Amino acid sequence: MSLMPLEKESSLEFLFSNPVATALSETYGSFSERRAALGLSNPGTVENIAREVQRDVLLNNYTFSGLRADLTKAFSMAPLFQVSHAFSMGSQGLPPYTFAALFGTNKIFMQGNVDNEGQLSTRFNYRWTPSLVTKTQIQIAPGNQSMAQFDNEYTGSDFTASLKTLNPSIIDGGLTGIFIGSYLQAITPSLALGLEAIWQRTALNQGPDTALSYCAKYKGSDWVASAQLAAGGAINTSYWRRLTDKVEAGVDLNLQFAGLSGAGMMGGGGGKEGVTTIGAKYDFRMSTFRAQVDSTGKLSCLLEKRVAPMVQLTFASEMDHVNQSAKIGLAVSIEAGGEELQEQTGAPAQIPF
Repeated sequence: MSLMPLEKESSLEFLFSNPVATALSETYGSFSERRAALGLSNPGTVENIAREVQRDVLLNNYTFSGLRADLTKAFSMAPLFQVSHAFSMGSQGLPPYTFAALFGTNKIFMQGNVDNEGQLSTRFNYRWTPSLVTKTQIQIAPGNQSMAQFDNEYTGSDFTASLKTLNPSIIDGGLTGIFIGSYLQAITPSLALGLEAIWQRTALNQGPDTALSYCAKYKGSDWVASAQLAAGGAINTSYWRRLTDKVEAGVDLNLQFAGLSGAGMMGGGGGKEGVTTIGAKYDFRMSTFRAQVDSTGKLSCLLEKRVAPMVQLTFASEMDHVNQSAKIGLAVSIEAGGEELQEQTGAPAQIPF
């Protein structure tokens, strides 16, 4: 009986000490050393491959209309815990009232929003390791409308891999939902290549649809260029450049070639259409100004001005010359308690996600 553990240990040792395993280990070690010698850095994610233009310069995530007021109360900074009340009037897409709560540490990030119509939106992120994080989003709305999204993201030294699912289900006896896998790898210190695969099945009586898209990102000393090619023929390119320490500019081009892939979720009728957007961002000492114009005739601008340490005013406007329409938005944001807590703790709020 005493010889069995030794025999088992020797058999397991053979799996790692045989010539094949040794050759594979040496090959992988040599490849890792050569890759580390290139000095590659993490290129980001496929989802945010054009972040410098689409999320930092352009107004797509900032513009609004009507009147809005945000009141935020911070109770602590480490860990971060705060609540907020948002009021809006005459705004398209925003409810009249929304209550939100946020809690964040180095490993956990939780946020919940509920509006006056009963629509609930939650986010929960958990960082398992410095490289692996799981992100969860759930939305529940009146009328049996709900959405669940789960995202597992691994950030390596020179690559990022992600697996995302939207409304996955096996209740009906089979797998349904949307599954998205992406991978972005740095090839050189400036060039990164990646791909994204989509598998979708809305119901068991329908066949699954698949799509594959490719992307590339090139980073210069003060500029970034990216391109994405989808399976249905959609092409998106962007170019970002830092003109000065306080001025950034970007160009975003989106072309849709319908019907190139035939039937399926990425197909459609024949034809093509495209939109080109040019924008700029100016950072001043107490304010930020963004402006953009696109090929459809829309001119937009947004000004964020901090009039006091805890008070910020935002002015947004959009003019559509083709449809002869205009939108104006004005917002005031008040952060109560944030500055006092920061002075007491001596550190700003830390949100790791």
